[in-house]
Amino acid sequence: MKVLKIIALIALIAFVVIQFFPMDYNNSEAVPQTDFMLVNIVPATVEKSLQVSCYDCHSNNTKYPWYNKVQPVAWFLEDHIKEGKAELNFNEWDTYSDRRQNSKLSSIIKQIENGEMPLDSYTLVHRDAIFSEKEKEAVLNYMKTLKDDLE
Repeated sequence: MKVLKIIALIALIAFVVIQFFPMDYNNSEAVPQTDFMLVNIVPATVEKSLQVSCYDCHSNNTKYPWYNKVQPVAWFLEDHIKEGKAELNFNEWDTYSDRRQNSKLSSIIKQIENGEMPLDSYTLVHRDAIFSEKEKEAVLNYMKTLKDDLE
């Protein structure tokens, strides 16, 4: 029993100590001129869906939840955001070549159709990020139209 108390005390101390490790937050005040929404004529419903379901992980400005102040959760979230931005950053859309935009649009369409995006781990907490059938159809139709215009 004494060993369990020692282990619990060490775990508690470690938990407190890791709270003091600073985080690099993904926050930007400005929306760059290369942003997806600025370089494309995006219908309001699609824009709202993308902002709510995609932009937290796929842009330079994340709206962090309260629990992002607690480690190790913050590290987990930051890792997802870095991976998401590396794969697709809507703020840098106009810096992508036509070929890369075409590839990204194909990927967006495929992942939404297959239910891979938004991630289940994200929608578990952010219920408003789940696409309704109507929203999903609107986003997919828009992305397909955009893709067809690039070809």
